[in-house]
Amino acid sequence: MPTEANASSTSAPTVQHFRQALLWPLRLMPAPHAGHHHAPWHVLREMGDASPWREEVDEYTGDSSRFHERHYNEFVSFLPYVQRFLYGEGRSRGKDGGSDGDSPMRIFRRHDISAVRLVSRPGDAPVTLDVIHCDLYFFFDIDVVMLNLEVGASNLSLAQAQDILYRFGRAYPSGWEADGSALHCMASVEWLGADGRVLASSDAQQREAFLSHVAQHRAPRIAAHWAYLMQPLVSDHSEDAGVLRYRQIEYYRMPVMAYLSLDDPRRLTRDDFVRLALVTGAGSGTSEAHLPYADHHLADFEHKYCYDRFWVNAGAAPNTRYLCNGHALIVVGDARSEFFCCRDRGVLAQFRHQHFLLFLIAHFQKASLLMFSDQLVEALKRLDIRSTPSVKQFKRAIRASFERFLRFTHRYWFHEISEQAQVRALSHMCATHLGLDPLYDEVKARIADMNTYLDADSLRRQAATVVRLTVVTLFGLIGTITTGFLGMNLLAEAEAPLWRKAVWFGVVFVATTWLTIYTMVKSQRLSDFIDALSNDRLGFRGKLAALAKVWRPGAD
Repeated sequence: MPTEANASSTSAPTVQHFRQALLWPLRLMPAPHAGHHHAPWHVLREMGDASPWREEVDEYTGDSSRFHERHYNEFVSFLPYVQRFLYGEGRSRGKDGGSDGDSPMRIFRRHDISAVRLVSRPGDAPVTLDVIHCDLYFFFDIDVVMLNLEVGASNLSLAQAQDILYRFGRAYPSGWEADGSALHCMASVEWLGADGRVLASSDAQQREAFLSHVAQHRAPRIAAHWAYLMQPLVSDHSEDAGVLRYRQIEYYRMPVMAYLSLDDPRRLTRDDFVRLALVTGAGSGTSEAHLPYADHHLADFEHKYCYDRFWVNAGAAPNTRYLCNGHALIVVGDARSEFFCCRDRGVLAQFRHQHFLLFLIAHFQKASLLMFSDQLVEALKRLDIRSTPSVKQFKRAIRASFERFLRFTHRYWFHEISEQAQVRALSHMCATHLGLDPLYDEVKARIADMNTYLDADSLRRQAATVVRLTVVTLFGLIGTITTGFLGMNLLAEAEAPLWRKAVWFGVVFVATTWLTIYTMVKSQRLSDFIDALSNDRLGFRGKLAALAKVWRPGAD
């Protein structure tokens, strides 16, 4: 539970209950010496006690007695094709006890971390948040893993909640202050075990370690507490050994969801809502409120970032407001409302189930599209048009990307995920702010361009082959007609000994083979000569010049 910290403005309401869910999309990298089709969840299973992650046997794949009404409400909120993506079509148990049904998702959870202790700024009193759960989400046929960390606390000031939202979910510092403290990050982060023992701490203040890593690897260094949380998965640019490796695929600030149960949400000012919706951190703490950005920049704030269907003093959960900027989804409501605080049927249950899944789907789609874009760039970087093996590898990589993109489109790409007005509206807000449709069109066009290029290149190669074969056939026709006109008995060797026949056969075979190969070598120039012969506007001397080019060195 949190301890006291710096007080906010006296007019600000108290956050009776606070939940924050971080969602960190990462790209899984192929590990050397690992099987190409070895799914990452199989690797974690095989590690056994060497890994803190255990496959989560959830309410849909495990004991049906764990299936509660909130899970049913979650299930029926989505359209059938989304249900198949989230839950599969049936229950199937793997031989090793894991759920190897047809669900495209695999969830692994670690239970050794029970709390996290945070210090926002040097000198502030620490705030301890309970770790509700810590999960890894894997997806079939997509090299993306998503870390989901949910934390909670009670009786926080609004400033504390805003600061946690702003500072906690950062994979590494964006810079450092003049005094060496990490910019916009927590001054201290400590993972705590069930016995209160510190399991890992942040090293964001160690500026030189981050600077040297970027200078050496041209890639950011993941902060120590997040690196610990991901183990045995390791950063691809880390020197640590690990079969499962990952790379950052999005912004270093993790997408965040938050639930704030306030004693009086109507006391929140427009400044408070702007800071919550755009996750800009706490204000100055004075009684005079100041918007974090210019007035004209926030002129359409309510229209763009607020879902105010329930922002009325009526209904089961009065004065409930949803704030969404794509990167963040925040719900604010009245702690005095039983429905707002209910974890089985109310807004808290919706936040942890329906709203989390719509947020997960949107960010999974974005991460997948960015991954496809990265793979195209990497395939181009490895391409050496002067190397035949490199060209073949490039073609295989592009064809594989095209096939995976088609499967992604038919399995994971949705424009509508629900017919429930609230879920549908929030989903559209997330997708719009994240720019999913333009990103999808861009990646689709890039893959289509690559595939069109490969098709055109294949047609060009086939056409060149046909030209060469036509030239060889044309010039071979001369010999064929000549020998046919003279007859097959040009050399009367029918009664000759067998050895002489064999010698003549060998001589003719070698000569014919050499002539055919030589004709193929010169086929391009011979083709140009044939074009010159068929050109009525070209004179006799021009045609002779074209014939001379067949044997002229460097004529190409």
